[in-house]
Amino acid sequence: MKIIFAGTPEFAAVALAALLKTEHEIVAVYTQPDRKAGRGQKLTASAVKQLALEHDLPVYQPLHFKSSTEEGLAAQQQLKELNADVMVVAAYGLILPQVVLDTPKYGCLNIHGSLLPRWRGAAPIQRAIATGDQETGVTIMKMAAGLDTGDMMYKTYCPITADDTSATLHDKLAVQGAEAIVAVLESEEKLQHYLDKREVQDEALTVYAHKLSKAEARIDWTQDAISIDRNIRAFNPWPVAFIPLDENNNLRIWGSLLSEQPVNEAVPGTILAIDKHGVHVTCGNQQAVCLTSLQWPGGKALNAVQIAQTQKLQVGQILA
Repeated sequence: MKIIFAGTPEFAAVALAALLKTEHEIVAVYTQPDRKAGRGQKLTASAVKQLALEHDLPVYQPLHFKSSTEEGLAAQQQLKELNADVMVVAAYGLILPQVVLDTPKYGCLNIHGSLLPRWRGAAPIQRAIATGDQETGVTIMKMAAGLDTGDMMYKTYCPITADDTSATLHDKLAVQGAEAIVAVLESEEKLQHYLDKREVQDEALTVYAHKLSKAEARIDWTQDAISIDRNIRAFNPWPVAFIPLDENNNLRIWGSLLSEQPVNEAVPGTILAIDKHGVHVTCGNQQAVCLTSLQWPGGKALNAVQIAQTQKLQVGQILA
């Protein structure tokens, strides 16, 4: 089949790499315009664009597909002229109007990192961890005009472990997403089969995964230890859980685990102990969490042994 691929970050690049190993023809790749990144703020191509260029694929980077502008209409026409059988979309980052969704012969298929209709939206992986879900997965859906509202065609399942961060779960789901889209597109007959068997999402079960903000990554020590641990794992690698040191500097928290340290009526935020496991801190509900990886401003992330060696934190100290 002739496939258009639209995606931007590493999650999408894994799927593109898998499709490149099939017999399908990738006729074009769509990705977000290059963005400034890193300390030097140099224009940087997306992970998808870099992979596409390595394979000499044509790359298109329209700003939008809006029918209200000449640029949008030109982008629509350009896509139409590719005469694709199907368009695969994974974390692309642009809204596709109905005219675009209807352009390929079989429409547009989306690789979404959750078990829809749970966790529609921008941050499904992080919200699943933060909420304490035991399981997530990938849904392949036929795209509709709404936000992740399309009919479901294929699902994979992935347990969420007590050690999972958003980074580790992202990598697992990226692989599952790649395998899932290859399975759905095994042949035109298989694709038609999954299209015929697709299910409408139950709106009553919808949960939205709202975009992450830096402010919500500040640790609230009055929360129970389980919630704090989940948030630390959910916000790794971005925006990263933190404790404010002063108006301009934060202590970043990269890792944690639940602590069995006795709390003894200590105020939430009190450092109870510093040992080979990390920094044990009082939380709400007379519980404690152990911080296993910390990063001071301007420094690198430190493990438990390195944290103790720095002697920057003291038992009895109350963290903000």
